[in-house]
Amino acid sequence: MPKQPIHTDSAPAAIGPYSQATRAGDTVYLSGQIPLDPASGEVIDGDFESRVRRVFDNLAAVCRGAGGGLDDICKLNVFLTDLGRFAEVNAIMAEYFVEPYPARAAVQVAALPKGVDVEMDAIAHIPG
Repeated sequence: MPKQPIHTDSAPAAIGPYSQATRAGDTVYLSGQIPLDPASGEVIDGDFESRVRRVFDNLAAVCRGAGGGLDDICKLNVFLTDLGRFAEVNAIMAEYFVEPYPARAAVQVAALPKGVDVEMDAIAHIPG
C-alpha cells in the first residue's frame, strides 16, 4: 500500500522536508508538533500550559485532516526539555483524552526546534 501525505491548513505547515502526517493503510503517523500558531507559523506567546495546549490542538487538527480525532491516537510521544513538568502535561492531557488512553512515552531532551520546551508526535488508527 502506498503512503499518502496528510496536510491541513488548520495545523502549522511543516518547517522542513516532511509531511504533517503520513497515512499507510489505516495507520497515520503524525509528525512532531511544537507550539506553533497555524496561521503565523510562529511559536505562540504564553505560559507552559498554553504551549502544551497548542501542541494538543495542533495534533487534533492533523488528526482531523486525516479524518479522525485525538481519540484515534494509539501511541503518543512527549518530548520535554524539563521532565519536571511532566505532571503538568498529565493534567492537561486528561482534559484532551478519555479512556482508553493511548500508550505513551515521555522523554527529556536537551533542546527542541525553535527553542521550545515541548513537542509531541503520535501514531493513530484512522480507517480511511
